[in-house]
Amino acid sequence: MGALTHASLVEYLLEEAFEVAETIEAGSSGGTTADAADAELQGELGDVLLQVVLHARLAEERGAFTFDDVARGLSAKMVRRNPHVFRPDGSLQDSFPATIDEIVQKWDAVKRAERPERRDPFEGIPLALPALARAQKSIDRAARAGFPQRQPPANVGPFTSEEELGELLLAVVHSARASGLDAERALRGAVRTYQQRVPEQHHQR
Repeated sequence: MGALTHASLVEYLLEEAFEVAETIEAGSSGGTTADAADAELQGELGDVLLQVVLHARLAEERGAFTFDDVARGLSAKMVRRNPHVFRPDGSLQDSFPATIDEIVQKWDAVKRAERPERRDPFEGIPLALPALARAQKSIDRAARAGFPQRQPPANVGPFTSEEELGELLLAVVHSARASGLDAERALRGAVRTYQQRVPEQHHQR
């Protein structure tokens, strides 16, 4: 095995993150006892934390930052971005917003104040995300930015369960394969078009 680098560790960080997601989903499906699911999740979270420790150690070796710097930065960000929860000194506020929407609005307002130069609501969405996750995050960002939302086709949804939605998505992939098309690549292209078109339509109104 060659020398460890940030780049060489990326695949392991992604793998461990996906294993955490798989463990959570397996536990919520009722396939294991609660104690076994918790023990499995604890172990998988430890594997993710190990990746963070390794990246921080590599950075410390070149004099960039340490694991403690990562933890302090995270703590400061949590206090700064959640003024509805924390006072500037880190202590808890006496009262909290009544709704999730209010929390999201306050979070977004703080992020805009931190990065006033960031005009594109889609900036910061990782290009490496799977197409479906990137599509959902893009639509969510557009909605939170106040962009008009496209209505779904009349013959699609509403869905009563994730199982029903999953079956439809699987059917779409089957149809794409039968047509000789790549569903992942097609959705990536559609998301790129969406991210370009939505702001343009908003400014033209």
